[in-house]
Amino acid sequence: MAATPAAHGNRVRLTRRQAITAALTIPAAAPVGFAGTSRASASPAPARLVLPGPTGPYPVGTVPLHLIDRTRPGQRRELMISIWYPAQHVDRQPPAPWIAPAVLPALLASAGLPADIAAAPLTAGHVGAPVRRTIGRLPVIMYSHGAHGHRAENTIVVQELASHGYAVVTVDHTDDAFSEFPDGRVVVPLQDPQRALGPTDFADDIRFVLDRIAALATGADPDAAHRTLPANLCGALDLSRIGMFGWSKGATATTLVMQADCRVKAGLAIDGPMQPTITTDLNRPFLLLTAAFTRAEPSVAELWSHLRGWRRNLQAIGAVHSSYSDYQALMPQLAVVAGMSDEELRDWIGTLDPARAVRIQQAYPLAFFDLHLRQRRQHLLDGPDPAFPDVMFVP
Repeated sequence: MAATPAAHGNRVRLTRRQAITAALTIPAAAPVGFAGTSRASASPAPARLVLPGPTGPYPVGTVPLHLIDRTRPGQRRELMISIWYPAQHVDRQPPAPWIAPAVLPALLASAGLPADIAAAPLTAGHVGAPVRRTIGRLPVIMYSHGAHGHRAENTIVVQELASHGYAVVTVDHTDDAFSEFPDGRVVVPLQDPQRALGPTDFADDIRFVLDRIAALATGADPDAAHRTLPANLCGALDLSRIGMFGWSKGATATTLVMQADCRVKAGLAIDGPMQPTITTDLNRPFLLLTAAFTRAEPSVAELWSHLRGWRRNLQAIGAVHSSYSDYQALMPQLAVVAGMSDEELRDWIGTLDPARAVRIQQAYPLAFFDLHLRQRRQHLLDGPDPAFPDVMFVP
């Protein structure tokens, strides 16, 4: 990811990858849609952004776990995951960082930015808070990130689901992720194309994590060092109701997991290229959120032709690839700090209003999983809704 910002007038012009990297590493403190009139501040404090909080009735807890997969031939694969869940007594626990502070210098250096330009953001999740016991067992949703990403890229969706009573498991796909292990090792995406991970590798990671979550549900501690788990977590998970969603490469991985593993009952693919091409029928509920990778792409059209169960294809007018991720909320704020032009910002977020994009991210994944994991009728998925004028149902 190494790159050098190009001069643009008297401003620093960030490339797309540089700007996203910076957005992922600046902490939350200003409202969505924040804009300022000054591009420079006399204060030495780093610029701070905010991620929209969840709307559900429950506060959110989270815990990171370190897993080791020794089942693959010739490999000892390490993964970092996080479990997000409805919590109680959150005031006793600190808010979780969006990304490990030790990872921040690597992210910024890979973008050609000073390592101390920003501080790590916080989330709405509280580390180690007890799981809420009064709402019954929790449906489980797996999350797979995009290429050269990390498990926090869709925190808006993750927090929203957890605040409505889901347990959400997010996974860093080591060698294609920015991550930190408990012993302090920082790992970054491999740059060697010959060693690059594909969606099948992502899918293998998810299936391994599912196995470890199943062990957790029976009372085992899957963490490599058996660190203390949040109170009430064991026994709180309902493995008869598992869903999955992913963005970009993680969207393709979602499809591959569903083909191979009947434990996953419903899948949501967020703008995935669907390569390798899917050629096997899938008879479980599936939702496509498309933007750059529409059914004009042969691989996406091929997947659509093999969806034999409940299916929908939704697309937001003016959306681009990152519009269903946290970037849509962060980039307008970062644009002020970085001195981006309106044109450069549109390249990131399209013409979809950021506040409306956040509402789409919060409403539609929740409605989909509520319908198919909780059997709660969702009129939002029946057709166009005047409350969401940007969302098209693609026939």
